[in-house]
Amino acid sequence: MPRKLTYIYKGVRKELPFSYSRHNDIYEAAAAAEGIDISNFLAMEEQVRMTSKGKHAVKDFRQKEFARMGFSEIKMVSEEDESPRT
Repeated sequence: MPRKLTYIYKGVRKELPFSYSRHNDIYEAAAAAEGIDISNFLAMEEQVRMTSKGKHAVKDFRQKEFARMGFSEIKMVSEEDESPRT
């Protein structure tokens, strides 16, 4: 089933095809689509991962940093989600 990524960047909703063969996760794909270099972010995220005791800290860090960059509502949708149900 084809996957699509949908997100809002600086107030504009955008949608693009998503593949795990090209990107590690949806956040990386959204940043790449907008031409944002997240290498510093990834280094800091790794430090948070190494020093935190749970996954919640990493998830919280990621969501807050992407919100600071101008992203919101980053999520994956499938073709099924878009088709009308009868």
